[in-house]
Amino acid sequence: MRETLLQAAAAAREQAYCPYSHFAVGAAVLTEDGRIFTGCNVENASYSLGCCAERTAIFKAVSEGCRRITAIAIAGAPAGMQPDAPCPPCGACRQVMAEFGGADLLIHLTDRSYTLAELLPVQFAL
Repeated sequence: MRETLLQAAAAAREQAYCPYSHFAVGAAVLTEDGRIFTGCNVENASYSLGCCAERTAIFKAVSEGCRRITAIAIAGAPAGMQPDAPCPPCGACRQVMAEFGGADLLIHLTDRSYTLAELLPVQFAL
């Protein structure tokens, strides 16, 4: 499943809208019921109004009724280049992953896989 998710993330990356950073990212999430949702980063001239690929994919899954994701793959690199180096998620995306995936969520990068607990050992919780 890791390779399937990484391929889906790389394909989603092709839709990235990144005229400001020129860094294209794609993500693919696997939901508890076996569905895959993809997303890309979408930038905006008012920088803070953009959205990361990871959150786009997770929000798509949630908007379709999924409340639990079990894995996510992320592929990112400068636009026009192949995503060969790992592209770890930002802190905001890690916290959203915690909301819908939990500590055991698998995060697949190009170099290896991690659990969310490894990348976000302390998370915000109510």
